[in-house]
Amino acid sequence: MSRVVALTGGIASGKSAVERRFEARGVRAYDADAAARAVVEPGSPALAEVARVFGPGTLDAEGRLDRPAMRQRVFDDPAARTTLEGILHPRIRDWLREAANADRGLYCILSIPLLAENHAHYAWVDRVLVVDAPEDLRVARLTRRDGIDEALAQKMIAAQAPRERRLAIADDVIVNDGDEGQLDRQVQALHERYLARFAPG
Repeated sequence: MSRVVALTGGIASGKSAVERRFEARGVRAYDADAAARAVVEPGSPALAEVARVFGPGTLDAEGRLDRPAMRQRVFDDPAARTTLEGILHPRIRDWLREAANADRGLYCILSIPLLAENHAHYAWVDRVLVVDAPEDLRVARLTRRDGIDEALAQKMIAAQAPRERRLAIADDVIVNDGDEGQLDRQVQALHERYLARFAPG
């Protein structure tokens, strides 16, 4: 099993950009969003449970999870969101742990957007890396990236754990408020530190 670095950060902080840079250095990254899709593939126990709990309207014409409909439903109903997370999150955690167990690199990345909200379930990771950026910059990125207004961007940011809560669990922090070159340098420095820290013997 590889050593494990859990990567997290608020929406529009730049997690994906950091993940890509680690992958470019030969480090495998396993994403909770990919896990969330994998565990509800047609025929899976999780999809069957979602359909049983929320009704057949949660499936599309091909028998797959109707993600836009489900997203709308849980966004408007916190109790439904909690129920859905109770079905999916344990399976997502199992998927990520199996991926880490199977990895044969010196270390791997687990990209977990909601790590701060679920930190106790990931006590087995070796390091927590938080990608941080000022809120005004994240709002600007969200409005540009998703074509939404500032009020909705702020609402999306407010729906996640506060920045202070993420920073409180961090072993390492990348501040993504500059240019591509600055981000590259921070990732390279951390990569070298992880190689030294995790080296056998």
